Amino acid sequence: MSTADSRTDGDSWDLASSVGTTATMVAAARAVGSREQDPLFDDPYAAPLVRAVGLDFFTQLADGKIDLPDGGDPAGPAFLATSIAVRTRFFDDFFVTATGGGTSADADAAEIKQAVILASGLDSRAYRLPWREGTVVYEIDQPQVIEFKTTTMASIGASPAAEHRTVGIDLREDWPKALRDSGFDTGQPTAWSAEGLLVYLPPDAQDRLFDDITELSAPGSRLATEYHPDAAASIGARLQGITEQWREAPVDMDITKLFYDGERSGVVEYLTEHGWDVSARRRPEVFADYGREFPDSDTLVPLRDSLAVIATRK
Repeated sequence: MSTADSRTDGDSWDLASSVGTTATMVAAARAVGSREQDPLFDDPYAAPLVRAVGLDFFTQLADGKIDLPDGGDPAGPAFLATSIAVRTRFFDDFFVTATGGGTSADADAAEIKQAVILASGLDSRAYRLPWREGTVVYEIDQPQVIEFKTTTMASIGASPAAEHRTVGIDLREDWPKALRDSGFDTGQPTAWSAEGLLVYLPPDAQDRLFDDITELSAPGSRLATEYHPDAAASIGARLQGITEQWREAPVDMDITKLFYDGERSGVVEYLTEHGWDVSARRRPEVFADYGREFPDSDTLVPLRDSLAVIATRK
């Protein structure tokens, strides 16, 4: 399996190629995380979705037929699975709290009844989170990705846990108009997620994304995202090492070719300057919050300054 094509302007993908493969990889990691003895979340749809994509290595991984190779390296592929588990729980908690669902209800979030998942990939939150009654969940991704997931979820009998509206469009196109055309109400506060997305956007596109979110967000809206300083060097170097280990398995996946280089805006500063109150925590703190230890490894030093970000629109 080869997924190592470099990015080009206007490129497209499905869930077995280019950026789409990372969504399949993340879903496989979520399936692994759901099987942990002390799981941070339960995603019963991750494994079926990975099986439907049909990439053998990730299918076997999702089904527990093979383990992630790590060779005793605390910063190896097994760490990647833990990192995705922590990230998944962070965004789960964000949506539950922001929309007042489940037992993590936030009194200030009672009016947030719109949620938007950007670049949703194989995310199943619309189906598995305890959404507050009356919440509308929008998912945005490439049309073929949206169609594949919607069809697959219907085929396994999965039903959304909230009113669910899909928007099939590339984020490099006029997605705000497509979102409004799907019924999105700019006068109502919204909970937004940009998970595992920014490193796959050119620096100027990252700014435009936040500009568009800001324009669409009524006061009280909330946004959860991540920021990786010097992402190409920090995440890229770590993933390069992991994919080297994966080459012992039947997968050829150089994720670093999918990143866009170039100096990009600091997320905390950019959002603050554009009318958001911002809080951020470093990755080891987020790990600790969920009872996981961030490994004390030299190869992970650049990732220690990665930030989990939550912002509220003034």
